[in-house]
Amino acid sequence: MSETGSSQVSFQGLRALIWPVHRHELKKLLPMLAIFFFISFDYNVLRTMKDTIIVTAKESGAEVIPFIKVWVMFPGALLMTYLFTRLSNRFSHETVIYTILGLFLSFFFVFTFFLYPLRESLHAHALANKLQGVLPSGLWGFVAMIRYWTFTAFYVMAELWSNIIIFLLFWGFANQITRLHEAKRFYGLFGIGANFSGVAAGSVSMYFCRLDYNPNLPFGSTAWEQSMTILIMLVLFAGAIAIALFRWMNVSVLTDPRYYDPAEIKTDAKAKGKMSMRENFNYLFKSEYLIYLAIIVLSYNFVINLVEVVWKHQVKTLYPDPQEYSLYINQITTIIGFIATFTALFVSGNSIRKCGWTFTALLTPTILLVTSLGFFGFFFFKDYLFDFTTVVLGTTPLVVTVFFGSAQNIMSRAAKYTVFDATQQMAFIPLSVECRLKGKAAIDGVCSRLGKTGGSIVHQSLLLSFTSISASAPYVAGFLFAAIIVWTLSTFMLGKKFNALTEEKKDSSLQELSSNHLVLNEQKT
Repeated sequence: MSETGSSQVSFQGLRALIWPVHRHELKKLLPMLAIFFFISFDYNVLRTMKDTIIVTAKESGAEVIPFIKVWVMFPGALLMTYLFTRLSNRFSHETVIYTILGLFLSFFFVFTFFLYPLRESLHAHALANKLQGVLPSGLWGFVAMIRYWTFTAFYVMAELWSNIIIFLLFWGFANQITRLHEAKRFYGLFGIGANFSGVAAGSVSMYFCRLDYNPNLPFGSTAWEQSMTILIMLVLFAGAIAIALFRWMNVSVLTDPRYYDPAEIKTDAKAKGKMSMRENFNYLFKSEYLIYLAIIVLSYNFVINLVEVVWKHQVKTLYPDPQEYSLYINQITTIIGFIATFTALFVSGNSIRKCGWTFTALLTPTILLVTSLGFFGFFFFKDYLFDFTTVVLGTTPLVVTVFFGSAQNIMSRAAKYTVFDATQQMAFIPLSVECRLKGKAAIDGVCSRLGKTGGSIVHQSLLLSFTSISASAPYVAGFLFAAIIVWTLSTFMLGKKFNALTEEKKDSSLQELSSNHLVLNEQKT
């Protein structure tokens, strides 16, 4: 589809600010917003639930998270990316979406109605007790990971929802069918569907978490078990709707040449036929452009994993009960959704169009730098501020520390779901179809998980030396600020290459348009 035409029409007033979309484009945009809403709704519900299940379990805590991410999450990401690659080589992208979505939803069904009710007989308590007797206290999280292996499996599948379902499937689909001139207007708006889902997921989860135990329900022996079961049923329902919308898009939208050029389908299929994990990474290492993009993704996930483990440790200390822990985290999720929705409407799209890709991409590391300074600053000096917090604020230092950590989490997550995701995915669009497919499989499928694994390795190493998260926090902060510096420099370098590449494509399009006009004029004469 040409980049002329609809893309040349300028928008005026409020519409240019919050809804720069042509009427005929709604058939393509609205179902994409709906798909993003439903899969992000599932992500937000699962993200809160996975932490609640494993962190608040008896003889567990936030210390278990780094061990899960190193020993299970990273191999799981490699396995799922390999599965995605193999399926992509054999089947259409549509079939791959149905297969992988069905696999994830089937697991959550089995966990909720079979594994969780039988958890006491399935968990490896005997083996964990033996390991606890011989391993150092710094490996307590590793023991908890093995003890609650069904919870670990749930955590892994819930965490992989982001990498596999959102980034590989949805964003791969969006990058395939969205033109660059559309992406500048659409990608900021995509955040509306995703971020409003955070409001919905947080509100729904809080409602069910506040309910008392209902003996008339045929499932669950506690209020928490009943609320968890109901929420998973909602996850399954939302997933089924997303699958139906993917099907409708393929049948009713992508068959229309106004929305998707059929010629690109052949190119896409040809490129996919060459895909393999080894070739994907070889392709990445040969491209300086993709290396910078990979460093940005690695850095974000490295940083967010470092700071979140420290924050969740404080939240678990303040709210040890799973119902209270889940309620608090869902409140945070709701606030993130409100702020991110506002940002998607008024900031991300307008920032990309008016200030450029580089400025917008730098917003996320800047926000993480400032908020991390606030969180770690109070964390380190909370003992010296005991009198101030108790007398002036009327609360404990722990409550204030959790507040600062929550503010950091809210701001950084809101930035991630809007400006970071939009700029990251836009960076793939100027690339060739082959480069886009192979680079995206390597970066979104593995590099994002590798970043979190790196953060978890740092936590594991420090726990072995200092035995507790609190004692190792100063060193965590040092690694965090170093990573933000690398992230910022890589963003500057990628911004230069992105602008150069988009200018080349723009010049190429203008030359092609000028050539077409010359041909038409010659035919007329």
